[in-house]
Amino acid sequence: MPITVDIDVMLAKRKMSVGELAERVGITPANLAVLKNGRARAVRFATLAALCGALECQPGDLLRWEAEGAEGG
Repeated sequence: MPITVDIDVMLAKRKMSVGELAERVGITPANLAVLKNGRARAVRFATLAALCGALECQPGDLLRWEAEGAEGG
């Protein structure tokens, strides 16, 4: 999928654990892991807004588009 999720980057910048973020956002750590690892097929805007609020960031800090077959990262 050409959308890459960079939640782990923001977690590191904020020195926050997956469990802490999941609690602040109101989702299970397992569901957050699915999103974080790029296995999610969709994300609700409400969840994205909650993630941005908890991490004090913009949606573009969490999601980025990469062309199919692009090399590097």
